Amino acid sequence: MASIAIGSENMRECDRCGGLWLEVAAFESICDNREEQSAVLGGATPVPAHPLTNNEPRVRYVPCPQCRQLMNRINFAHCSGVIVDVCKGHGTWFDRDELSQIIQFIRAGGLGIAREKEKREIQYEREQLRAEQLAASPRPGAFERFASQDERIEGLSAARGLLKFLLN
Repeated sequence: MASIAIGSENMRECDRCGGLWLEVAAFESICDNREEQSAVLGGATPVPAHPLTNNEPRVRYVPCPQCRQLMNRINFAHCSGVIVDVCKGHGTWFDRDELSQIIQFIRAGGLGIAREKEKREIQYEREQLRAEQLAASPRPGAFERFASQDERIEGLSAARGLLKFLLN
């Protein structure tokens, strides 16, 4: 792989397939900086014309160029439709034109939409958890007839004794 610079970010490019390797900080910088995004889009090369034998792209896990461990395949932002290979500690591998597709997704507001969707999902999960907690908590007044802690303990002990008697 050859080292290249696009904008102020250094990356490595595969001479055979046109894929790119970006370290974590470089990718974060590109995602956050419009000037860096413009540099990447300006340097985009056309897709080569060598069709696949079938309509489905071949799924393959690739090793991280730094640690050689197989990377995880993820859908960028969980909704972009661009599947990238990620090594959490080292960086991200982009097949040809995937980085351009991600930048176009970001510029179209995709990250904002993904964040709002994630916020709604978290809020929904919180509401579900709260409803489950309320359903599991004792009804108000269930133990109010016992005035003191000792009386509550005596009541629970009596209930336990009754259950033992009924079950035996």
